[in-house]
Amino acid sequence: MRIALFFSVWLLCLGAVAAPNAPATLDRSTWPEQLTSPALFDVASRAEILAFAHALLISEALDENALKQRLGLKAINVDAIDNLRKRMWQRLLSNYNFAQQSCDQDASFCYYVDGMDSLREQAGKFAIADDSFYVAWAEPSREFHQRYLDEQLRKAALFPQISSEIALFGDQENNGDTMNDRLFLLTFDSGPTQSPGTTDWLADYLRKQSIRASFFVLGNSLQMRLDKSGGQAVQALYKGQCVGVQGWEYRSHSHWQAWQDSILRSAALVRQVLPHNYLAQFRPPYGQRREDSGAFFQEQGIQVSLWDIDAQDMAANLGAEESAQRVLSLMLLWRHGVIKFHDTQDKVRTALPWLLKATAQSGLGWEDC
Repeated sequence: MRIALFFSVWLLCLGAVAAPNAPATLDRSTWPEQLTSPALFDVASRAEILAFAHALLISEALDENALKQRLGLKAINVDAIDNLRKRMWQRLLSNYNFAQQSCDQDASFCYYVDGMDSLREQAGKFAIADDSFYVAWAEPSREFHQRYLDEQLRKAALFPQISSEIALFGDQENNGDTMNDRLFLLTFDSGPTQSPGTTDWLADYLRKQSIRASFFVLGNSLQMRLDKSGGQAVQALYKGQCVGVQGWEYRSHSHWQAWQDSILRSAALVRQVLPHNYLAQFRPPYGQRREDSGAFFQEQGIQVSLWDIDAQDMAANLGAEESAQRVLSLMLLWRHGVIKFHDTQDKVRTALPWLLKATAQSGLGWEDC
């Protein structure tokens, strides 16, 4: 009976995690400038940072009951929300300082910020005038940042009962937070597709762009690909790329009794077939893993690889270009990090070329996996 009650509560919470509407995205055509230089990337970055900081500051005025109502939850982890807000403020301050370094080239959205107090002050005053060059961006941006913030607050509100990428459990986990400014890592989940498929197109496209990304494969999908195509074909598929594991099948590893076997079987298969590509990293489906799993991962020498920029390309109500625009907006906001796509989604064929074209002259770099 207690087990049944536990799973009833868990399913209720899981349903509350999903945003009531489509994932947040921002039509980048509302921004009046192309990112044709590092300085123009910084202008857009400063604007996104201040817009999000404004939304974050407003959210802090909500008491617990008001926050529950806004997030659509009956119970929330206030401490986890507070910790998330603190981390966000620290990163916003660091990012704004980086983005200010080009203010001598273009002073748009350059305000006096020399610490947390002045950042919060500028965030509170942030507004776009009706006659501003950027007025068409103002309202779509306000809506985007409020909805994106609610996505993140909702995950924190349910953590750690429902684990996610919103916070780390220990040193065996990473999410790209410590990467250098303007540096991003592309990652792709839940493949490979059967041949010929999106995984084939994507791996070939990345090689042509001289980008080495991380593919997190499912053991059963990889085994089916092997059975159909053979080992040499799989090695050719992932040539020049890194391959980690996502478990044997795409399911939560937080309440699955066979979660350790799922990871070990997948890792053994990748090491056997792709020894030169193998990345000792596990990408948990849905970001869900056990709070007490650190000792296992340490013993196996495996890192838990999370992310901080989610393309939400599996959402049925988010188109390919909308997914790419979401990623670009978050790249401007967070200025570095791990980007998560799915190579099982055809959307990536449109989203990734759009993203690379939009950022080609902006002075950012792609981390080598």
